[in-house]
Formats: sequence, C-alpha cells, structure tokens
Amino acid sequence: MDLTKTVLGIELGSTRIKAVLIDESFVPVASGDFEWENQLVNGVWTYSMDAVHTGLQTCFANLKADVRARYGVELTSVGAIGVSAMMHGYLPFDRDGKQLAEFRTWRNTITGEAAAKLTQLFGFNIPQRWSIAHLYQAMLNGEEHVKDIAYLTTLAGYIHWRLTGEKVMGVGEASGMFPIDSAACDYDEEMLRKFKALTGADLRAILPKVLPAGAAAGTLTEAGARFLDPSGALRPGIPVAPCEGDAGTGMTATNSVRVRTGNVSAGTSDFAMIVTDHPLGVHREIDMVTTPDGAPVAMVHCNNCTSDINAWVNLFSEFAAMMGVKVGKGELFTGLFRKALEGDPDCGGLMSFNYFSGEGVTDLDEGRPVFARVPDAKFTLANFMRTHLLSALATLKIGMDILTDLEQVRIDKLYGHGGFFKTPEVGQRMLSAAVNTPVSVMETAGEGGPYGMALLGAYMLWKDEGESLPDFLDNKVFAGAKSVTLMADPADVEGFAAFLARYRKALPLERTATEVL
Repeated sequence: MDLTKTVLGIELGSTRIKAVLIDESFVPVASGDFEWENQLVNGVWTYSMDAVHTGLQTCFANLKADVRARYGVELTSVGAIGVSAMMHGYLPFDRDGKQLAEFRTWRNTITGEAAAKLTQLFGFNIPQRWSIAHLYQAMLNGEEHVKDIAYLTTLAGYIHWRLTGEKVMGVGEASGMFPIDSAACDYDEEMLRKFKALTGADLRAILPKVLPAGAAAGTLTEAGARFLDPSGALRPGIPVAPCEGDAGTGMTATNSVRVRTGNVSAGTSDFAMIVTDHPLGVHREIDMVTTPDGAPVAMVHCNNCTSDINAWVNLFSEFAAMMGVKVGKGELFTGLFRKALEGDPDCGGLMSFNYFSGEGVTDLDEGRPVFARVPDAKFTLANFMRTHLLSALATLKIGMDILTDLEQVRIDKLYGHGGFFKTPEVGQRMLSAAVNTPVSVMETAGEGGPYGMALLGAYMLWKDEGESLPDFLDNKVFAGAKSVTLMADPADVEGFAAFLARYRKALPLERTATEVL
C-alpha cells in the first residue's frame, strides 16, 4: 500500500470524531473513530479542550490500528490531510495562544440580542450560532476577555492551526463565522466596515484568512504531527487542505456543490444546503453560507435531529438487557427504523418535539424533549417510531418551505447523508415525504463529513490545472458512483403534511414545556 497516494479526512462531529482514509480511486480504505458528547456547563453547550485533544488522538490511533490490521503497514505518512468540524461557535485566544473562554458550540442559543442587531445592521441574516454573533454578544455582555482577543476561530480552524501553525480556513467554514462576498471569495468588506464603525474592532486582525477549496493551506509541522500522533510515528511535511465545516464536507460528500443541487445532512443536527442561482431576501430561518469553492448556498439549519431518537433507542436497549436479550445497537436502530415504515402516514395521533436545545427556526431559545398523544391515538410501536422520525424533519421542513414556496428556489437534485439515512430506505423515504421530491442516497453516504473532507484534500492534491470543484467531483469522483433514488408514496406525502399541520398547532406545548420544566 502506497500511503503517499492516500488522503486522510478527519471530522470532529457532534457525537463522533471520525477519520477516513481514501485511495486514488476515492474509495475509503480505512477508518477510525471516537465517540463523545457535548456538555451543558453553566448554561453553555461546550466540549472541553482536553476532550478535543484526547478524542482526536484516539481517533487517529484507531485509524492507525485499522491500517495495520488491514494492510500490515504502519501509518507514518499520507498524501494530504484535511480537517473539518461542526461549524460556527466561538473559540477566542490571546496573543500567546491562551484560550480566553470556553468553547461555545453551534448548539447555544445565547446570542439573540447580538444576532438581531447585526442582522438589522447588515441587512443580512446573522444566526445565533455564528461566530460574529458570539463575539458581539460577548461585547454587549461586557465580558472581560474580549479586549485580549488576538485570534477568533472555530473548532476546525483551531485544529488546523495546531497541525500547521497557519491561521487560515476554507471559505465554506469562514461563511459560518462572518458573511462572505462570493465574488471576492472573502469576508464582505462593507459589513466589516460597518462592524468596525459599530464596535471599533478590526475583524481582519483577528479572523482567519479565507481560502477556496484546492488552495494550499500549509503543511503538517513537527509539533502538529506530535499533536495528532503522540507516538511519534507520523512524519511532518504532509500538505494540509483548507479546513472546512461539516456543511461544506456534506455538500462535497454528496456531490452537491453545483448550482441547483442540494443535500440534507441529518445527524445530531440536521440542515439542508441548496446552491442557489439567484439572490434571496432576508429570512431569519435561512442562513446564507457558501460551498467550499465560494458559491452562495441557502442553508436551513436545525439544532435538533437524532438526539431524542438516540435517547429512546437507548431506553429500548436497556429494556432488552433487562429481559436478557442481547441485541447490538446497530441491529436495534435498524429494526426500530424499519418498524416506522409500518406506521400510519400521519403517525396516528402521536406528537413529539425533539428539542434538546433551543431552535432558531421556531424561535425557541431553550428546548425540552416532549412526547404527547391524544387519548384515542393509535399508540403502536410503529407509530411511535414514525412520530420521532417525522419530528426530526419537521423543523427542517418549515424552513425548506420558505425556500421553495416564497423564494422559488429550484432543486434539481437532493441528496441525503448522515446517520439518519444509515438504515436503507427509511430516512430517505421520510425525507422525500417531507419535501415532496425524490431523494437520492449514495453508497458512501454513511461516510459523511470525513469522506467529504478527504475528497477536498484529494482535490487540492490531484486536480488538473483550472479544474473546478464541481467538475472534479462530477468527472473523477462520482462518475460511476452508485446511488439509490426514492420518491415517497402520495399517502406518505399527505401524511407528513397532516403531521406537520398538527406539529405547528402544538408548538405552544413545547414553549410551555421550556417555561415549566
């Protein structure tokens, strides 16, 4: 195995850190992972930096072990490395590299005042998750550390910095920090000026430099190699691609970077990314970000997707263990997801709100998971599971309706990826019922973000001169890719619409739960 002809993609996701190694045929040949979970500490959703470091190093060690077991070689080098992570959030550092505040993740809904004021100032929607909203809120709060900020970055930007010493990031990831001018493939200059006039802060001095996909973004330093692989086996000097966010890697992994293509990533959170062909109005529910090569993308982001499903599956697993039945988590997920296909299209009178945290689309700053039913509901396991699957997509559908109905955004192709689609057909059919359009899932969909990051590393390494990212993916990566396309039955489409109508009507129930629980 020629390791110099492989590319390593690593993604720090919400519940798992995963590494995927691909070969020259863009096929995954080895992987490693590490499971983790965010913590609510003093009202802030966060991960400790110790957990970040340990998780990353354990993930890489597991990848090395997989390479050793499969091919009998030691992983000491690769052709290129790329790192991605969950987008947005807040990681400030002083001039000596000291972290000034806890890592505030995308999940937090604690920047409402800042987000609203910046949206009005810019005439551009600034969601609460964005780094600039966190920074301005810290200013409004009078937080002591703000005066000492020398560098503000995201989780992906932090890891890239540790590996290469470079304070840079891909344009897609940067578009979740501050608005991007797609023509310039850089931060919007006019909005930078407006922020400086408002606060006196020169963001150019503290934000990462923006790079398009395919650009050189530094090489693995000796310190970076030791950081990733404390054993010392990994050699420095490896080219590193511009780091990206999970939205950008999801678009890449599903070949959804060309205009009028889209994808839905569904895991701990879920979001739809549609590459647009015309300017959109300002909507609180719609984020405007970019592809990894800078094209404008309308993003419907929902903080909550599978966490509540996972909690219920854990409960069923505990019940199975109590009854002396040995069943693996994967088998349990598959069985319960398939059971949902047997449920009534409208879930038979059951209702669920999957809000572990606040939800911007429905204007909730906090969340409480709620399950409810009317007395004469058809309370079956099939309806129970279907309710949770439809609930996981309901908020996404509310945002998508703004794009397709109000803004007349055309979608020629829609791909699904992430854990929600891991069980064949089920999540795919539910999403198709929600959006009333065919949904495709590629055979690599389960690889998700780290695979997409590896492809961006491959683009940097192996693109032809002048070859665009969409052409590279179409002609080299996905030319012979296998995918399955499904369209929901009309009854399922009608059933989802009926469920969503009841969901909207019952939203005051969720709001009340945040007030009394």
